[in-house]
Amino acid sequence: MNSLRNSVRLVGNLGMDPEVKVFDSNKKMVRLSIATNESYKNDKGEKITDTQWHNLVFWGPQAKLAEDLLKKGDEVAVEGKLANRNYTDKDGIKRYVSEIVVNEFLKVGVKG
Repeated sequence: MNSLRNSVRLVGNLGMDPEVKVFDSNKKMVRLSIATNESYKNDKGEKITDTQWHNLVFWGPQAKLAEDLLKKGDEVAVEGKLANRNYTDKDGIKRYVSEIVVNEFLKVGVKG
């Protein structure tokens, strides 16, 4: 059960092309956003779609694969852990960020 302690699994569509950063140590990081949709009917019987956006971060070999294989609009399944961090922006305002650090991903709907 330890593997369930901080585990996130999502399936959705990418909202952007990979944003790649390479650090001094030659370590690569890729950022992406993913949209997940949930549909339901309201009291009037109308179909409502609720879209949630999630920030994804890929490191090392997963970052290289994400850079090479993924693009805006792709449907992907990701598995990772939830990470929270904060930083101070250029105006001195403290900002908080939640993101999923991806361990594995799979392009969905790809015919091989």
